[in-house]
Amino acid sequence: FKHRHLNMKAKACKAKGKHSNSSKRGVKIAAQRGAEGMEIVNPHAGGIDCGAQEHYVAVPPQSVEAGQPVVRCFSAFTEGLDALVEWLKACGITTVAIEATGVYWIALCQKLEAAGIEVFLVNARHVRHVPGRKTDVKDCQWLQRLHSFGLLSASFRPEDAICRLRSLQRHRLNLVSTAGAEIQHMQKALQQMNLHLHHVVSDITGVSGLRILDAILAGQRDASQLAKLRDHRVYKSTLGQMEAALVGDYRPEHLFVLGQSLQAYRFYQARTQECDAEIERLLQQLAQRFESSSAPGAELSLPDVLNDAPSQNPRPTKPKVKRKPQANEPKIDLADYLRRICGVDLTQVIGLNVLSVLLIVSEIGVDMSKWRSAKAFSAWLGLCPRNKISGRKVLDTRTCKV
Repeated sequence: FKHRHLNMKAKACKAKGKHSNSSKRGVKIAAQRGAEGMEIVNPHAGGIDCGAQEHYVAVPPQSVEAGQPVVRCFSAFTEGLDALVEWLKACGITTVAIEATGVYWIALCQKLEAAGIEVFLVNARHVRHVPGRKTDVKDCQWLQRLHSFGLLSASFRPEDAICRLRSLQRHRLNLVSTAGAEIQHMQKALQQMNLHLHHVVSDITGVSGLRILDAILAGQRDASQLAKLRDHRVYKSTLGQMEAALVGDYRPEHLFVLGQSLQAYRFYQARTQECDAEIERLLQQLAQRFESSSAPGAELSLPDVLNDAPSQNPRPTKPKVKRKPQANEPKIDLADYLRRICGVDLTQVIGLNVLSVLLIVSEIGVDMSKWRSAKAFSAWLGLCPRNKISGRKVLDTRTCKV
């Protein structure tokens, strides 16, 4: 009886397993049929999987003649990009979804936009867990399919003029960062020679610091003579303290490093000034364009713009005192250009200065209609916690990585 019971139980489990497998197959088939039965939102949509050397492009089957391939591979060279655009235009494609990382998609995106084709730049994180994506061919076909059903959302990309400003601003930040690294090299060389110049002056690249460094590299070793080169406005140390700090072991190898680091610092400072001049030229063009467009709200002050914002204790805005540009700040009147571009003086907002406003404008522009609300903008910035909840249990509330 016991063996009979076990056999009956095994048969029941086997039948249950068959039923479970058949149910899974039925769900999978139903899901496939449901996907096929979805309404096509973009009938003339294409999908592109960008690579560093080649791009795979997929178009709908009805866009090509019978027997012609729906997926083609094009070179990443300019000739290949031109052929890619011409093929999409011949197929009647009006919008494409691009999945790419890095910067090698930018040239293709600019070509497509110039040809009048709408570009949907897709975040690879949003579609990387989709099953069946194993090759570049299947990848671009899956992108085309999702885009035709309207299931993809485009990543934010500002207009071309803002993109140019963004490139210059990011390049300027790199120049400033590299110049800062050269200052650290100079400080290290001084420390290895037991010269404590950076302890007796606030900035070794200031007036006093550069005078003393130039004198040291010119061969001056007398601490009293070096201390006399300091500016009268130096208050961090006394004359005696500076003389004591400039007595050290002047080794030739460290002097060589100090000289090269100082030359490199001045080189990057000169390149930063040239970049500032180019940024000023572009800001002037943007200011003239926005003023000529006479956008609504261009003549409003900041309190008028923020009049509808809910605030229980509104703070009166105070005019800021005009100050001299600090270290690493452009020596141009950024406040005037930014006010003309934005229509309001955003530096009146607590916590914002001209550099932060320039960074905001260069990254996102002034068209905030790309986001449906302030909450959506905060989520796009990655400042909102993720809502990862399962079974009424909060699993994760960390902010998203952007």
